[in-house]
Amino acid sequence: MIRRKRVRLNGKIVLITGGSRGLGLATAKEFAGEGAVVVICSRDLEELERAKVQIDAIGGSSHVFACDVSSAQQVNNLVARVQERVGPIDVLVNNAGIIKVGPLLNMIREDFEEAMDVMFWGIVNTTLGVLPSMLQRKQGSIINITSVGGKISVPHLLPYCCAKFAAMGFSEGLRTELAAEGIRVSTIVPGLMRTGSHLNATFRGNHLGEYGWFAAGAASPIVSIDAVRAARSIVRAAQLGTGEMVLSVPAKLLVGMQGLWPQMLADVLVLANRFLPGVTEETTVKSGKQLESRMESSAWRAFTKSGQKAADALNELG
Repeated sequence: MIRRKRVRLNGKIVLITGGSRGLGLATAKEFAGEGAVVVICSRDLEELERAKVQIDAIGGSSHVFACDVSSAQQVNNLVARVQERVGPIDVLVNNAGIIKVGPLLNMIREDFEEAMDVMFWGIVNTTLGVLPSMLQRKQGSIINITSVGGKISVPHLLPYCCAKFAAMGFSEGLRTELAAEGIRVSTIVPGLMRTGSHLNATFRGNHLGEYGWFAAGAASPIVSIDAVRAARSIVRAAQLGTGEMVLSVPAKLLVGMQGLWPQMLADVLVLANRFLPGVTEETTVKSGKQLESRMESSAWRAFTKSGQKAADALNELG
């Protein structure tokens, strides 16, 4: 086993995509707590400004830039502006992502294209953007946030899983090729997390049914991991150069089952799919925020309380 030297993050410049809310914001706070200079980007400048207030409130040093990572030109402009105004990027955290939930037969081609644009090409764009400087300095760290959905394709999340599978392959190959160049690449594999992201996910088909199962899972302490705990693991991976880190016990169990008993897991997923909402003739897309307003029961509010708390703390409410 290769012994990894622990890297000090104090004064390091860390660029986090999708850093305005959810896991990205939690990770930005953790890096800031280690003394790093945090640069966060997302498409929404208002969200970024609210996130900056949170980071600065804990004594962090932060900068915000609006950028759509699916655009190579915008990413190149972003990297140039960060290098000019802040300095060379030491750590890149590829976190930007979108989630669309629903059965395959209610999805359209554009759903797959959008997922690939953000969660695969977005990672490629930012990586290629920071690499010249890292290669020149013979140092740097790239952290790719993938998902257990990048190892096991989960029903009703096909566009998301396809993009995460591609990101997983890119991240693993990147580590192999860049190790000799002094650049450390880590692949982070989270399971469900309590970030409040269900409110910003979008849903096709039976909107309320799809939102119900997804939000319940994302809010349950039994199957989901706390976002702050996940963020601390990400920072530790950056410090140690960990090759791959699977977050949460349920995610580790699923990955282990996939390795040992793939057919059994496939059968379990087929069975699970039968309990998910069926295909409908509905063609519209609705956001989690729209659907949450229709979940009136006190029992629902009590069950998803931890998810709502995370959403409030991590800038998911808007």
